[in-house]
Amino acid sequence: MAEKELPGSYGRPGPGEIAVVGLGPGGEEEMTPRARQALERAEVIVGYRTYIDLIASLAAGREVVVTGMTGEVARCREAVERAAAGARVAVVSSGDPGVYGMAGLLLEILAAHPRGKEIKVEVVPGVTAATAAAAALGAPLMHDFAVISLSDRLTPWEVIADRLEHAAAADFVLVLYNPRSHGRPDHLRRARDIILRYRHPTTPVGVVRNAGREGEEAWIRDLNTFLDLPVDMVSTVIIGNSQTRVLDGRLVTPRGYRL
Repeated sequence: MAEKELPGSYGRPGPGEIAVVGLGPGGEEEMTPRARQALERAEVIVGYRTYIDLIASLAAGREVVVTGMTGEVARCREAVERAAAGARVAVVSSGDPGVYGMAGLLLEILAAHPRGKEIKVEVVPGVTAATAAAAALGAPLMHDFAVISLSDRLTPWEVIADRLEHAAAADFVLVLYNPRSHGRPDHLRRARDIILRYRHPTTPVGVVRNAGREGEEAWIRDLNTFLDLPVDMVSTVIIGNSQTRVLDGRLVTPRGYRL
């Protein structure tokens, strides 16, 4: 006689499931229907406090697990344990969870868990800061581009500088995440100086704060002058390539069509 599978603490047999949900820029109107459905299905929502606050109405009536800014590992471990106990869990991430988000870390932790292979996982994509900022500026990402984070919390600055060097030399449009903070006030200038080895000082640069959120602000400057803008951790910087132009106040990188 086959042994019966005992229910988890959430009242169903075996482990539950995890959805790693991209919230997009943050407003509910910017979320995909698939992301909303994943949150509505969840019994437990796990996330950083700022992101939980952005979806307060959708989190109402559900168990919420919150950790701080540097609590990503604990957050993912808690999500896996809740799912192993039978819960339907949503791990929320701003933007897209697979772009500097929670998806990769969650999958690493899940792979090391004794019941990891039994837990169903869904990664739900969202609008990332690069595309939200690009839309606010015009169409700067119409050709090949590279996204580089200037945060050296997990990546040494020497590695970041090397990537900047190669991407700038290859004439990619550059999207810079985490460009400036109180703890890293000079990284953006250092990045600009590397890029200036390969780009003309008048190369167009767009900066967007709070892309897709309340209080969104956008500016277009050039490599010579953009450092004077109020760039911070909620800003995204887009640096044009050799073909990027400002057309009627919008940043555009031509794809190459004949007009």
